[in-house]
Amino acid sequence: MKSNKKPTAGIILAAGMSRRLGRPKQLAQLQGRFLLEWVVCAALASKLDAVYLVLGHERQRVLDAMEDISWRSRVRVVSATDYRQGMSRSVIAGLSAVKADHPSVMFLLGDQPLVTPEDIDRLLEAFWGSDKDICVPMHGHRRGNPTIFGGNLYDELLRIRGDEGARGVIDAHGPDVRYVEVDDPSGFLDVDTEQDLEALKPFLC
Repeated sequence: MKSNKKPTAGIILAAGMSRRLGRPKQLAQLQGRFLLEWVVCAALASKLDAVYLVLGHERQRVLDAMEDISWRSRVRVVSATDYRQGMSRSVIAGLSAVKADHPSVMFLLGDQPLVTPEDIDRLLEAFWGSDKDICVPMHGHRRGNPTIFGGNLYDELLRIRGDEGARGVIDAHGPDVRYVEVDDPSGFLDVDTEQDLEALKPFLC
C-alpha cells in the first residue's frame, strides 16, 4: 500500500440546480429522510477520514432544513458560489478545501442515495492497496460513482471545466485506474426526475 494515500476525505457534490426535478433534489424525501441525508450518513459511517458537503443552489435552504439533524456538526460545508458553471466548480470547491490535509479524495454524488458504507469502504480498501491513482466502481462495462483520486492528480482536477466533473481526468489516465467490479449496480442510481425518485423507493424498504 502506498503510505501517501491516507487519510482520504469524502467530498459530496450537491450544489446543482435540480432543473429536471423542479425543486431542490437535496431535500426530496425518501423513507422519512432527505435524499442528501442517505449519502451523508453512508459517508459518515465509512472509513473516510472527513466528510465535506459542497452546496450551491438553495444553499441556505438546505442548511436550514438540516440544522437540527444529529450528524450536521460532523460535516464540513463548502460553498460553490459559481455552481451555475457546472459540476466542475463543485469539484474544484471541494478539492480546494481538503487538498492541504488529505492526500486522496473520494467524490460522491448527493443524488445517489443507495450508496452504502460498505460500497465506500470496498473502494477505499481497493484504492489504498493498489499502486493506482484513481479508483472507479464498474458493473459490466458501465462506470459508476463514487470515485477516488490521489494527490498526484489534484492540479489536473483543479483545471477541469464544464459539467462533466472528473470524467475527462479518468479518461486521460486509463492505465492508472483501479476498477472495482460491483455485483449490485443499484448504488449507481441517481435522481433527476420524480420518476427516478419513485423508482428508488422499493430499494429502501
